[in-house]
Amino acid sequence: MIKNVAGLIGWVGVWIALLVLSTDTSWGVWILIPYSVYGSWRLFVQVFGYFPIALRKLRILRTYPWQVLQGVPHSLGDCPDILGDQHGWFEFPNPANPQQQLPLVISNHLRVNWWHRRMAPRAKPQLKARIETIWFAGDPRMIGILAAPSSSGRTPGHFKILRQRLARAERALTTQWGATAEDVERGRRAGFAPYVDPREPKARPL
Repeated sequence: MIKNVAGLIGWVGVWIALLVLSTDTSWGVWILIPYSVYGSWRLFVQVFGYFPIALRKLRILRTYPWQVLQGVPHSLGDCPDILGDQHGWFEFPNPANPQQQLPLVISNHLRVNWWHRRMAPRAKPQLKARIETIWFAGDPRMIGILAAPSSSGRTPGHFKILRQRLARAERALTTQWGATAEDVERGRRAGFAPYVDPREPKARPL
């Protein structure tokens, strides 16, 4: 977040400098025009992409503590029981039944290439080793954050939000998966909402 804010301030500062320069020199205009086009796109991505996602991550981390896990099952292949787009998934034990594994989906494509290169079946061993140990904060019945250890191994990095998108998730949450009212309330505070498949027809008003 600090890098994004600093970058945004830097982009605006350079744009103002180029605007002033373009009033005194004709060649400054030719630099200002492409910079303005790219800067507008960059501003849009940060304001409507990175910043909202960062705030959602903060919301999850205020609700759930970090766990350090080893050898978490994962795949880049599509899971047939998951609704909507998939960019890979990880399986975690159900807190109410550790023998039951529940998949959580990487549901956003932004900055997902780092994970894909290490999740790929043909990835080099040194790349796969980077996600042999992972950090996780959340409840696999609803929502969570995935992270990889930093180079020092003491802090998490490369954060990705994971969401529960199994077709039966909404009805199984408090029945088959054993979530209590308190668990559901914690998930709501972290930003969890049952996934609605956009392909399903909307109910007509009575």
